[in-house]
Parts: sequence; structure tokens; C-alpha cells
Amino acid sequence: MADFAGRTVLVAGAGLAGASAVRALLARDARVLLADRTESAAVEELTAAGAEFVLSPDVLPDAVDLVVTSPGWRPDHPLLRDALARGRDVLGEVEFAWRLRGAGAAPWLAVTGTNGKTTTVRMLESILRAAGLDALAVGNVGVSVIDAVAGPHAYDVLAVELSSFQLHWSSTIAPAAAAVLNLAPDHLDWHGSMDAYAAAKATIWRGPVAIGNADDPLVRKLLAGSAAATKVGFTLDEPRPGQFGVRDGLLIDHAFTDLPLELLPAADVRPTGAHNVANALAAAALARAHGVGAAAVADGLRAFVPDPHRNQFVLERDGVRWVDDSKATNPHAARASLTAYPAVVWIAGGQLKDAPVDDLVAEVAPRLRGAVLLGVDRARIADALRRHAPEVPVIDVASGDDGAMIEVVRAAAGLARPGDTVLLAPAAASYDLFTGYAARGDAFAAAARALVEGTS
Repeated sequence: MADFAGRTVLVAGAGLAGASAVRALLARDARVLLADRTESAAVEELTAAGAEFVLSPDVLPDAVDLVVTSPGWRPDHPLLRDALARGRDVLGEVEFAWRLRGAGAAPWLAVTGTNGKTTTVRMLESILRAAGLDALAVGNVGVSVIDAVAGPHAYDVLAVELSSFQLHWSSTIAPAAAAVLNLAPDHLDWHGSMDAYAAAKATIWRGPVAIGNADDPLVRKLLAGSAAATKVGFTLDEPRPGQFGVRDGLLIDHAFTDLPLELLPAADVRPTGAHNVANALAAAALARAHGVGAAAVADGLRAFVPDPHRNQFVLERDGVRWVDDSKATNPHAARASLTAYPAVVWIAGGQLKDAPVDDLVAEVAPRLRGAVLLGVDRARIADALRRHAPEVPVIDVASGDDGAMIEVVRAAAGLARPGDTVLLAPAAASYDLFTGYAARGDAFAAAARALVEGTS
């Protein structure tokens, strides 16, 4: 365990991660400087606890020994660049949490990827609990990893969701087993390139067991180059030795047994969709790497309750299904959702974060019955639809106020026919119009219910 007593540590960001870091450092007798753009209520609470607020300087104060940065601070921020130039360590929240661990700390089973992280760690948590373990899913799923590590409760094992932002600033994290679910262009505005984004993801494999999606060419290549002692692939096809996969509709472990071991029917996995079967295979592989039995894997996956806004059924009326996948905040996630339905009225748009959309539109064009677009980057999606699906009717909703989703839902209802699915799978982030993907999904569900019930 690292000793922070008497050291001066600057914490960049007063959000959830930053607040957890400040509290942990103060509890360990560090002097804490807190940097943030504004003196918010969160800042006032942390300064009352003992932190010193320094606004958001571009130059590192001379007394600082170490920086702990939140994911929202880009690596090209002048303060972080100055800290590195001065030879100071810059730790992400998860690297900081790793260094807080003491002797006998709970092992980490970690998950990263462009999409499916939260669903997979929740599946893994359910499996571990079905095995009788005191387990907790942490990271971007409720409890911060800092609070889980620094708190008084001693867990048996942690299921840890890790983003590329967090992994960028990691240098010593070595989970007992770690999985990369998939890789597609995302957050390129933050990382600067796809190569840098992929490299950040691959750092999760510093531990002894590396698990990766054998159906994803980039993940497969990265896994082959991993230095992990044990490499396990997962595939939606028949598994080879050393893999998890699907045979005759059953999830199979052919990695941690001499002979293929049946786990459960793929039809029992929830939410539906091939991408969630892949998530279940990854969760099963992580659990089996930790020694969990096959029966607990099956029990845990059957007991799993998906989080909201992830391919969530809202209602059905007059043969039209309404589905909320607001968590599809990039094209890769939207593809997984769109390909789960044969006939779709697609609601899309928001902040694309420099991600390309042409390949997505070209692939899903045959199943599109119409598209309704909103948000700041909707014109880019409209252009792709004109190129690859010129016959698909497109409705552009230019409204930028709180009523935009009501207009979107009405337009989608006008395009939908019996047998269609009206699918909110935006392929983009939500902060141009909403406070987050959850608010966007809630607005969609509320507007759909109001329309169907005749109250809008």
C-alpha cells in the first residue's frame, strides 16, 4: 500500500471520482489541493473537509508531489502536461485505487471494451454472488473503485469496469483476470487516434489471465501480442481449445476444462441479442478463471437483471415495439442493437465524438423502415443515410429544447408499421440536449407512453 501521509497531492476534478480521491487522501493525512473549473457545491463540501481549492491552473504548483486526475480531464490539459514535464506522477482514479490496496486485498476481475462493459461486470457480479462470494461491481456502475478499496468492508472479489480514460493513466494495475470485449472507434477526440485508444485498452492485460473477443479482429490481434501467461478467447462460434463459445445453442467452456463443459442455453441470456451472449461469455470466462463452478455461472446469468436503457423494452401497441437503447452512445453499440431487430424505425443523433457512421449505416440499411434524427451531429448521419440508404425516409428534428424527444417520438410513430421496432439507439453521446444517456432514455420512454396512451 502506498503511503500518502505528509505528501501534497493535487486532485484534478471535483466529480464523483475526484471527491472519492480527496476523501481517501485526507483520511491518509495527505495535504490535498483540489483543482476544478468552478467553486461548486461539491468543491465547497470538499474544502470544508480539509482540501485547498486552487481553481484550474495551467501550471502545477511547486509543492505538489503527485497528481490524481479524473476521467474528464483530457491528457493534453496544460496542468497535466506540466506535471509530466516536471517528472511528477499523474495517476488516474483507478491507478490510485490500485495503489491503496493493502495486503490481502480483494482480487480484481476487470472488464473493458468499447461497449458492453457495465452489462458484463453486472453479469459477473451476479455470477460471483451465485457462487457465494461477497462480490461487488465497481467503477462506472455506482460505487467508485476508490470507495470500494478504501472503505471498511472487505470484499472477497471486485468486478471492475475500466474505461479507456482510466486505463490511459494506469501503470501498475494487474487484475487477476481481465477481459476486452470489443474495440471500435470511440473517444478519438480524447485519445487522439484509434491506435492510442486501443493501446489504452490493452493495458488491462498486465495480470496472469487475458481474455478477449476472438470474433473482433483488433481484439484478437492485441490478445495474441499480450504477455499474459494464460490467454482465453471467446466466440459466438464453436469454441476451440482455450476458448469459450456457443455450440448447439449452449454456452461452452473449452478453456478451463479438458473437455468442453456446458454452462447454459444462450436463449437464457438477458438482454437478448448476440452482443449480450458475447458479454455473458466474457463474464463466464472471468468467473471460471477465478475458480467459480459451472452451476454458479448458469445461476448467476439467469438471475441477472439488466440495467435500464440497455436494449430495454418500453411497450408494444398495434404491433409496434418501442425499445430504449439510449446507452448505445457510439456506432459500434448502435450496430449491436440495430442488428437485433428485422425492421427498425431508427432514432439517432447527438454527439458523435468524431466516430465514423458510414459503415454502420451501410450495414443496417436493409432493415431500416425510417429514421428520425436529432442532436448536434444529426447532419452527419443524414448524409450517410443519403449515401447508403437513399430510399429510407428521414425526418430531421431541429428542436434543441426539452421538447425535442416528444417531436421525435411523434415522427417515429408516423413512420412505424405493424411488425416494426421503434428503436432509440443514438450512436452518439447525449450531452448536447440531455444531462446524460439516462435522461435521454427516460425522455424517450415517457414520450412513447404518452403518445400511445393518448396524453401527448
